[in-house]
Amino acid sequence: MRREPIELAAVATAAVPGLSPTAVSSAPDDPADFDSALLLDAEGKRWRVRSPRHAEASTRLETEFLVLRAFVPAIRAELPFLMPTVAGTVRQQDLTTFVYSHLQGTTRTVEELTAGPQELAKEIGTALAAIHDLPRALVSNADLPSYTPNEFRQRRLNELDMAATTGKIPALLLRRWEHAMEDVSLWRFNPCVVHGDLHEDNLLVEDHRVTAVTGWTDLRIGDPADDLAWLVASNEHEFVDAVVKHYTAKRRDAPDNHLLRRAALSAEFALAQYLVKGIAAADADMIAEAEGMLSTLADDIAEYGGQPISVEPLPPAKPDSPPTGQAAAAPGLVDAPAATDVSEAMPAVHVTPIPVDVTPIPVEVTPIPADGENAGGTTDQPSGQDASHDAADDDAAEDAGASDSAESAGSEDGTQDDVPAPKPSGADTSTVALTVVDAKTT
Repeated sequence: MRREPIELAAVATAAVPGLSPTAVSSAPDDPADFDSALLLDAEGKRWRVRSPRHAEASTRLETEFLVLRAFVPAIRAELPFLMPTVAGTVRQQDLTTFVYSHLQGTTRTVEELTAGPQELAKEIGTALAAIHDLPRALVSNADLPSYTPNEFRQRRLNELDMAATTGKIPALLLRRWEHAMEDVSLWRFNPCVVHGDLHEDNLLVEDHRVTAVTGWTDLRIGDPADDLAWLVASNEHEFVDAVVKHYTAKRRDAPDNHLLRRAALSAEFALAQYLVKGIAAADADMIAEAEGMLSTLADDIAEYGGQPISVEPLPPAKPDSPPTGQAAAAPGLVDAPAATDVSEAMPAVHVTPIPVDVTPIPVEVTPIPADGENAGGTTDQPSGQDASHDAADDDAAEDAGASDSAESAGSEDGTQDDVPAPKPSGADTSTVALTVVDAKTT
């Protein structure tokens, strides 16, 4: 059941003793997982409230709480942006609502970001590089997921198998994605710390500066391409090139040559993940929306060819079994015009005054231990996190990754440390507009 902003304001007063909201407004977030609101208190300070809509979303917020505590002051001081700080929590039944102190800046749509100046592209590239250069111990010490390239590739293949069982993925897309995921040469990259849920709603911007990065619920060690998927889907080649240029200049390790190919694959495959999520939640609207976007993507790729996502060319379909309802892509096709919007317009925000006599709702409040970072509100120590790992230990996984690379590399070198920074070409970035949705996987 959806919670209105004014109800979230009442919850926030229980989470942060002494908080006296005077106004409340809606806030952009993942609507399938969270209800969110922005509060303004009597002193003019702003607060953000995130309330999970189901148990899995609550676990993600509790995991984020542990992640934020791992960002000790010394690490935060090295970042070119601010991090959220938890001011208080409230647990109601099996769901925990979190209240965060104010962070400077506002969210922008993808169109607003990509229409920005080169200075903004530099800021985004710098923020991405800072995240990917975070110490790996930050993730391992928090017992969060860590994947080798081969483990990550196999995880994607498993997700593809699950999506295929729905019977709702166009055959053209299944064949295209399977070929890319089985192309081992595409998956030679250096794993690094990955935000895991980076998109326009988790970037706060002010005066062409990235002031803060939020939404740290899916931090892991994995493929850096996942954090660029939302940008590649924008189809704004010039802006993406500028971001990647500054990102490459700031990284300690040079990115691999196929970073943007995997980012494009991640953007496309997010639609299948969204479909599976909708089916699991028995949400008819999500399912219908996902099917529509998948159909549009398949039609666009059939007509224009789509952006190359695999290193090895996709072999032609067998004449006796062409993809259902799809046409084979002809060679020599030019870039496709944008077919769909990649970011929905943000709804108008309505500010509602809060009556002075808001009746507090009965809640169970437990203080969060003071850690020097979160002074102020009484907080609650969440319990549990969703940080499952693959069963293979690191040595076995690395051996498996090395074996796969040796079998597929031929005469190529299996590592990417000394590969020059990627310079996306028209072939690598030309694509129809992709529609990115927020599809979380456990």
